[in-house]
Amino acid sequence: MPAEWEIHERTWMAWPSNGYTLGETEIEADRARQTWANVANAIVRFEPVTMVVNPGDSDIAKIFLDSEVEIIELPLNDAWMRDIGPTFVKDEQANKAINWVFNGWGSQDWATWNFDDQIATEISSYTKTPRMDSPLINEGGGIHVNGKGTILLTETVQLGKGRNESWTKEQVEAELNKQLGVTKAVWIKRGLTRDYDEFGTRGHIDIVACFSDENTILYHDQQNQSHPDYAVSQEVKATLEKTGFSLIPVPAPTILHDNEGPVDYSYINHYICNGAVILCAFDDPNDQVAKAILEKAYPGREIVLVDARELFARGGGIHCITQQQPA
Repeated sequence: MPAEWEIHERTWMAWPSNGYTLGETEIEADRARQTWANVANAIVRFEPVTMVVNPGDSDIAKIFLDSEVEIIELPLNDAWMRDIGPTFVKDEQANKAINWVFNGWGSQDWATWNFDDQIATEISSYTKTPRMDSPLINEGGGIHVNGKGTILLTETVQLGKGRNESWTKEQVEAELNKQLGVTKAVWIKRGLTRDYDEFGTRGHIDIVACFSDENTILYHDQQNQSHPDYAVSQEVKATLEKTGFSLIPVPAPTILHDNEGPVDYSYINHYICNGAVILCAFDDPNDQVAKAILEKAYPGREIVLVDARELFARGGGIHCITQQQPA
């Protein structure tokens, strides 16, 4: 699997069209549509974007999306393309599309996935990319690679409830080696606290830690001891310090709570595209702090801030709604 900073052919996204991603009122629905569109419109300045929309939703999507964004219609349950789309890999001959087993983030009670579990197959067919079916229950947000053989994971995802409970770490690593070509796994014990609430993923890595180059890991640094993620950040740091990679802490936003409780706002959940990084913003003083850190971590790339609060209110961030197709 190529690292995210390698050249992309395009970015894939999915349009919010159902249930909690839209919300209960038309105002909430338009906020969701505008936020998804803001991310797509930011990316399309740097590389092609294809937006999958539910059949019949193209006209409303066009109201919000830049005319440069390609739209294709396929049935959808949800709008988190990182998780429902294929994971693209490549060898000397061509790209391939890994089709993980998707089951609604561990068969959660609120989730439906009769359409979403077909999206990876549909995209591989649309892009004429050979499909590789994996028996591993997994999502794209549950993995992060450096393109040189190392992968970041969390124990509560690949080994957690509703996913691969009967698998051992060794079995998971063997399957990831087969599909992604990784030879070293770094296991984080758990994800951020809010991610275990009703609409969470139960610990996706892409809100906790990520590679910024093959030798460097950025990690979420909650510095306020009153927030439950303070302990998580300390635990993650201690684990990563044993890996030999260079570490860069990225301070969490100063906002600690919303109406539902402690937030999991994180700058780690950014997306690297051709020539730029699309960074979550929260109308927070640390937005500019994070931008400055990422400017050093990704030299030569423009850092583009996009307000991600409406995404996090629905259970994810910018990385969660994007999926790269490597060149």
